[in-house]
Amino acid sequence: MTAFLHRHALAIIVLAQLCGTSLWFSVNGVGLSLARDLGLTEADLGRLTLTVQAGFILGTLSIAASGLADRFRASRIFAVSCLLGALTNAGFVLAADTPTASLVLRFATGLCLAGIYPLGMKLVIGWTPSHRGAALAWLVGMLTLGTALPHLLRGTTLGLPWEWPLLGASLLALAGGAIIHLLGDGPHLPPPAGPTRLREGLAGLRAPRFRAVAGGYFGHCWELYALWMLTPFLVARELGRLEASMDLVPWLSFGVIALGFLGCVGGGELSRRLGSLWVARRALATSGLICLAYPLMYWAPPGLLLVLLGVWGLTVIADSPQFSALAAATAPHARLGSTLAVMNAVGFALTIPAISLTSSLWAAQELWVLLWLLPGPVLGLWALRGLH
Repeated sequence: MTAFLHRHALAIIVLAQLCGTSLWFSVNGVGLSLARDLGLTEADLGRLTLTVQAGFILGTLSIAASGLADRFRASRIFAVSCLLGALTNAGFVLAADTPTASLVLRFATGLCLAGIYPLGMKLVIGWTPSHRGAALAWLVGMLTLGTALPHLLRGTTLGLPWEWPLLGASLLALAGGAIIHLLGDGPHLPPPAGPTRLREGLAGLRAPRFRAVAGGYFGHCWELYALWMLTPFLVARELGRLEASMDLVPWLSFGVIALGFLGCVGGGELSRRLGSLWVARRALATSGLICLAYPLMYWAPPGLLLVLLGVWGLTVIADSPQFSALAAATAPHARLGSTLAVMNAVGFALTIPAISLTSSLWAAQELWVLLWLLPGPVLGLWALRGLH
């Protein structure tokens, strides 16, 4: 059994990532049902998403400040985080009609995700040190599918209570944690380090190349999660113009976000020949162009805008694994977990104003709200300008 797991380590890790990150947007997947049954607005759903992001940020900073990622086995942290995340996500079912309790539970879920996503990157690096760009592309591709999965769970349970897909996400997270617990850590990581300080996780920002990579990643983060949060609203707008059934919203939302899996994997294969930087720049530029063009095409036929939204979903995440690979190559190896945790924390901190702006202004601005996302790709490309 152990030999089988080791032979297929990358497949095991990315499958566990898919299961664990299904917790991230689990509430967004049933957002329309919550709006109908509990009277939640777009701004309410935005606040629930924001609290997950805030929990993730605090979690990653805590990991960096405590040195948890460098002092303990990554597989153990991943497994425990999946267990606790599954419990807090399931607890939302009982607290959904209580605003304070529901926000606290989503915040706690974000804390747990800090032990899943960054530690998943470290596990990949530990098991597959070569072709990091391609390997991390599979990992982030599964993060993308995990983000889309709640919409699929809702689509397959239409007519059933909204609690079902939430509990399904918790069961998937439990399964993901269990298989990582069986797999263990890879042989290519440095041994556990002693106590660390937050400043050691920030040390990589003093290096010009790492700082440039981090700047590109920060611009990418500003755009990405706000777009994923808005996807059901964008889909529902076009379905309304088509006078089509709103039952298609979760299916099409899943499709748009899940296309990012192909973008990640395709970008990973390109990175083998052309390099991670080449892929990251072009993916960020393409998503930035769509970010500019989409609201200007408000008059276009609904079918055309849905296709363009699909292309956006394909490209908006394709640069993420390449930024991770570039960061892993330029960060201090002995403090790799802490440095990646800090980069993730700063990047995800930038998702909070982006999500807050777009969710609160959607009702008034609709498609024009997308222009608030444009500074992300523009400033990200500017940060990468001198990198070769």
